[in-house]
Amino acid sequence: MSAAAAVLARPQARARRFAAGWPLWLLLGWVGFVALPWYLPQDLTLWRALAGVWSGAETASGGLQMLHHGKTWLGAALLGLAAGLVAWRLPSWGWPAGHAQGRWLAGGAGVALAGLLASGFAIGAQGWAFESLGQAFGPLPTGQPGIGLGGAVVLLALLMLLGTGIARLGGFKGDAFVAGAVVLSTALLLLFVALPVAKALVGAVQDEAGAWSISALGERLGQERVWGLGCLNLAGSGGGVRCGVAWNTLFLALLTATGTTVLGTLIALLAERGPRRLARPLNVLALLPIITPPFVVGLGLILLFGRAGLVNQALEAGFGITPSRWFYGLFGIWLAQLFAFTPIAFMIVRGVVQGLGPSLEEAASTLRASRWTTFRTITLPLLKPGLANAFLVGFIESMADFGNPVVVGGSYSVLSTDIFFAIVGAQFDAGRAASLALILTGFALVVFLAQQRLLGRSSYTTVSGKGDAGLPMPLPDGVRRVCLGVALPWLAFTVIVYLFAFVGGFVQTWGRDYTPTLAHFRTAFDLQWGGSAQNPGLVWAGTAWNSLFTTVKLSAIAAPLCAGLGLLIAWLLARTQFAGQRAFEFAALLAFAIPGTVLGVSYILAFNVPPFELTGTGLIIVLCFIFRNLPVGVRAGTASFKQLDKSLDEASTMLRAGTATTLRRVVLPLLKPALVAALVYSFVRSMTTVSAVIFLVTAENELATSYIIGRVGNGDYGVALAYCTVLIVLMSAATAAIQALVGHRQLGRRKFT
Repeated sequence: MSAAAAVLARPQARARRFAAGWPLWLLLGWVGFVALPWYLPQDLTLWRALAGVWSGAETASGGLQMLHHGKTWLGAALLGLAAGLVAWRLPSWGWPAGHAQGRWLAGGAGVALAGLLASGFAIGAQGWAFESLGQAFGPLPTGQPGIGLGGAVVLLALLMLLGTGIARLGGFKGDAFVAGAVVLSTALLLLFVALPVAKALVGAVQDEAGAWSISALGERLGQERVWGLGCLNLAGSGGGVRCGVAWNTLFLALLTATGTTVLGTLIALLAERGPRRLARPLNVLALLPIITPPFVVGLGLILLFGRAGLVNQALEAGFGITPSRWFYGLFGIWLAQLFAFTPIAFMIVRGVVQGLGPSLEEAASTLRASRWTTFRTITLPLLKPGLANAFLVGFIESMADFGNPVVVGGSYSVLSTDIFFAIVGAQFDAGRAASLALILTGFALVVFLAQQRLLGRSSYTTVSGKGDAGLPMPLPDGVRRVCLGVALPWLAFTVIVYLFAFVGGFVQTWGRDYTPTLAHFRTAFDLQWGGSAQNPGLVWAGTAWNSLFTTVKLSAIAAPLCAGLGLLIAWLLARTQFAGQRAFEFAALLAFAIPGTVLGVSYILAFNVPPFELTGTGLIIVLCFIFRNLPVGVRAGTASFKQLDKSLDEASTMLRAGTATTLRRVVLPLLKPALVAALVYSFVRSMTTVSAVIFLVTAENELATSYIIGRVGNGDYGVALAYCTVLIVLMSAATAAIQALVGHRQLGRRKFT
């Protein structure tokens, strides 16, 4: 074989090795098309639909729908699967044959996906934009149920066949695993992030009549309330002149991102490099705010600093200062957001600190560098990925936060609250809400691009295949004192806030009757033994059990999916190069830039009609959990991947391991800190999220936070705080279980006995 032929054959050799399993996807696609229900009507469960595959028109498989029930447009799926059979019959060795196989796979799957999605959206939109489809496949109906298990399985199989075909054609260096991962991740981000966000933002360029209007967008964005700078007019009269909500949001986000990054870094350094006796208490206390519903922090701060709080009462008793509402406003929101988002920065930076190989620090010490010099010139620069990612996530979280500004914001308006009141206020204004959401997205894009420019192409690799020579360097004395002087008082303050917040669950009525009682816990979580005469046994008599079981079930489903997808996307961003990679990364972060209320409404707009009719189901809540929390897994994984030398992947590949095997056996064990951070964050935030799902819950799928909000609305604070106490205990146990199950990555010299 000539050198040129060898070069051409090399991608196909990789394709043979990495795409050997693609016929299984083809088989799965045929099973989904022939034997699984294509549609899932809203009034049927999945099990009833499976039982009726061969008996009813509503629950028939795709093949039966096409042959016996007039759904001729489903022939697009048949064409794609048939093209896969043709490719399967072609020889898979050699460049010409492999190239032909790739053309059949990519072409057939691409045409099938385009036809299915076009017809599905056409039917969902009453067919107004796709009249040509009616001419090609017959008249389209005015409606249909959303796709069911069969349709989802076929779409998944076609996506993987498309990735395999692209790899066969030489894309992604012939690696079918990478190609399939990119295709699948892109499809998920387009469907569950870009499409809903576009649905929500399109109203910004429409007038009140629904017509396209750029002038309407300019009028909404140019309002004084949005960009006004009246607060800078020092010569103005009175304190009623304020800056616009855009500047308020930007200033608050910068303050919060800076504060959370500094606090998270100091606590992470103290936990990983400080006295070992402090490591466990620091880890527990630092993560306490993240396992708590967000309004609990606001309630605790109000009990301390509100007009009737203990601080104001003490000032009045000791110094005669009249109680006021000084706490409400910028300071109150900033303090509450520090509590809420510092744990995220702590988890991200702690993973990076754990991944710092000690060999570079030991080399600096060998060259007689002091611990301060080593920390300043070696350790701190290597923390840049973690610091940048923590700042980015803190900035976006602050902009998208809704609960804290509503509880303690007072007259300080931010974009998220204005968006909420534009949607649910007395004067519904979807166009204004969409315009404000567009500003939030622009801010997130600017910070994202600034972070990319800051990190640039610098290398932060500290974990290579050569092994590490020693133990991590202790903190310099000055840094250790700063960490102790800042982190410990902050954590003590955290304990005080939560102590006051949760005492309310154990007293009769806060502020009036402090008699200890467990009545609130019995109301929510009462257990009785008895039942009916026909069905005796344990009775879950408490009013909160149903919401607790539903929340735990949906969160447990979403957490591993969110962590796995986040780390997969982080690996693709760190280890591969492909067209549109920057847009791909920004799409993975976009869900964080949109306020939760807007994201929830956008999910209703996007998934209330076929082909993806999910509104009212538990699945739409799971999907909202996954893609709302996805950016933390992506950022934590990206920061950790920057520390892993690519030679580890290359060494595994040289030993004839496939990409999937390398990822599972070599890379994933080194990403345990990032995996723990993604799992813990996605689970606890799914358990405690409010704004993103407040419009998605139903009577059948009531969540813990919706139950608590209902109790607070009725003035039953004791039951609400009792429920929060149970959530904290439950999520603390879940966090400990996740950490024990995943384990810890150990770096340094192995000890022999």
